[in-house]
Amino acid sequence: MAGPSQPQVTDEVWDDDRVKSFLDLEPHGENADFHVLLKAYRGMRVEDFDRFLVFFTDAGRNLDAKDPHGRTLWSIIENHRQGADFIVLRKKYN
Repeated sequence: MAGPSQPQVTDEVWDDDRVKSFLDLEPHGENADFHVLLKAYRGMRVEDFDRFLVFFTDAGRNLDAKDPHGRTLWSIIENHRQGADFIVLRKKYN
């Protein structure tokens, strides 16, 4: 993500290995599946997140994992401006 002193990168290529690497992220006090979903949502464009969900579900991970407060990623992002596009992807896996 771009910050005030960092230029935004919009044409960066995310190959499958980079997308899959999010599956290996270690949680910090929360459910591992929730943690990687949240990190992927925060770090990926919609099209990359779509590919990530294929790898995530193929690995047998839980799309409805909850944070320590009992919230799923989907309930958290439902009010985010960009969240709707990500929630549409979730519906592919019902």
